[in-house]
Amino acid sequence: MPSLATPVLQFDESQLEHINQRLATMQPAQILDWAHVTFDGLFQETAFGPSGNVISDMLNTQGISVPVIFLDTLHHFDETLDLARRSQQRYGFKLHVYKPDGCVDRAAFVAKHGDELWKHNDTVYDYSVKVEPARRAYSELRARAVLTGRRKSQKGDRATMQVVEIEKGTGLIKINPLANWSFQQVWTYLRAHEVPYNVLLDQGYKSVGDYHSTRPVKEGEDERAGRWAGSEKTECGLHKDYFAMRAAFLASQKKQNSSIAVSAA
Repeated sequence: MPSLATPVLQFDESQLEHINQRLATMQPAQILDWAHVTFDGLFQETAFGPSGNVISDMLNTQGISVPVIFLDTLHHFDETLDLARRSQQRYGFKLHVYKPDGCVDRAAFVAKHGDELWKHNDTVYDYSVKVEPARRAYSELRARAVLTGRRKSQKGDRATMQVVEIEKGTGLIKINPLANWSFQQVWTYLRAHEVPYNVLLDQGYKSVGDYHSTRPVKEGEDERAGRWAGSEKTECGLHKDYFAMRAAFLASQKKQNSSIAVSAA
C-alpha cells in the first residue's frame, strides 16, 4: 500500500481561512499563479471535463508548466480518451496515467473484479478505479497539491467548498481555481479561446464520467444531473474522506471473502 504521508505546507485553520478570503477575490488565472509559486509538487488532476480543460488552457497561456494526473478508470467514453490525447498534443503537458491496480485494460478489470462491478458493489468499484489509483499517484509522484476543476455551481457536496481545501487525514492540498465560476462562464471561455473539449458536450452532456453512469442532461436540470441518475450519489469517492472510503472497501472485501468461504464449505 502506498504511503499516506504527503509532504505539504502546513496551514492551521486560521491561516487557511485567511488564504481563502484572499483568494476569493482573485480571478482564476491569479489563483493559478499563486499556486504555482507557492507549491512544489503541484499537479493538475483532471478527467478532461470542461473545467479541467479551461485550467489547462489558462496554465498554458501563462506559461506555467504543471504535470497532469489522469485516472483512467478503463470505463471512460472513447471521446474522453480522444480528448486526453488532443489536449496533450495542444498543451504539451507531461501526462501521468494511472489505472486500476493490476489492470492494463477493461478485459483485465473484468477478469479481476467480474462484469459490471459498479452494479454489484459500487463501493469497491469507486475505490478500485478512482480512490486507490489516485492515492498511488500522489505517493509515487510526491504530489503536494493538486488543481481540480470542481465548482460550487455543480452543487451537491461541492456547493460549500473553498478555493483551497486540505484533504482530511492525508494533508493533500486541493486547489479549486474555478470554484466561483458557473458552467456558462466555463462554456464561454472554451468557445472564446477555442479550447479542446469533449464532443459529447455537443450531444447534451455537461458532466462526463464513466460511460455506464453518465447521460445527457435535460433542459432545466442541474449540470451534474446526468451523473448516477436515479440515485442519491453525487461523487465518485475521489473527493470523499479517504480513510472512510478505504474502510468501506476493506469491509466490503471481507464480507465478500466470507461469503465465498461459506459457499465453498
